[in-house]
This record gives sequence, C-alpha cells and structure tokens, in this order.
Amino acid sequence: MKIKNIKIGISSTQEVLGDFKKTCEAIDKGETPQKREGIYFENINTLKFILTDKRLALLKTIKEKKPESIYELAKILHRDIKNVNNDVSKLSELGFITLKKSKEQRVKVAPSVDYDKILFEIFV
Repeated sequence: MKIKNIKIGISSTQEVLGDFKKTCEAIDKGETPQKREGIYFENINTLKFILTDKRLALLKTIKEKKPESIYELAKILHRDIKNVNNDVSKLSELGFITLKKSKEQRVKVAPSVDYDKILFEIFV
C-alpha cells in the first residue's frame, strides 16, 4: 500500500509572490513551471489557528471511522453538529478534507481524508 502525504508549510507573502512571478516567467518562456504542492500558511500563528486540536481529532476520526455524513461525524466526536460543520467546511476549503454528496432519501455529505500523513516543513 502506498502512503499518501499532504505537505504543510510556512511561506510568506513575499515568497508566494516570488513563486507566482517565477511561474509567470516560465509560462512566458514556454517552459513548464515548477510545481509546488501542499498547503502553505503565512506564519505559524495562522497554522495553529487552522489546525487546532479539535480539528486534528476531526481529521483522525474521519480517516479511522469513515463517517457517512457530517451528522454521524458529530455524533462520534460528541460535538455540536454546527461546530463540526464549520470545521469541516473550513478544512474542506483548504484542501484537508474531500466532501462527497450522495442522494438517498436526503442528501448526505460524507467527509473523507485522502492521505495518510501530514508533513510539516519550514523553509529558512
């Protein structure tokens, strides 16, 4: 079984703009731009604000229990569904969670985590 990873890093606004400039220059020259995969935050405080203990527990629970809905996830975590839904929405928006809609009697949204490890990098 191949282990899938997701990279998290710290990258300043200047670094992001520099990467964007390099990408544009490569495209202008007809070259393929260098791909930088992962989820990057401007500073460690932003990262800590997003990846709280509750959200990390939520990711782990989704990976291990594979809930079929956000309601089921909230029940497993013993948390209010509104708060779980807010966390799932934010993590989905950032690319940590994939949401799959299914139509049965009611529309269900099943969250999934499509990686095995979170790798954290700091570039100095």
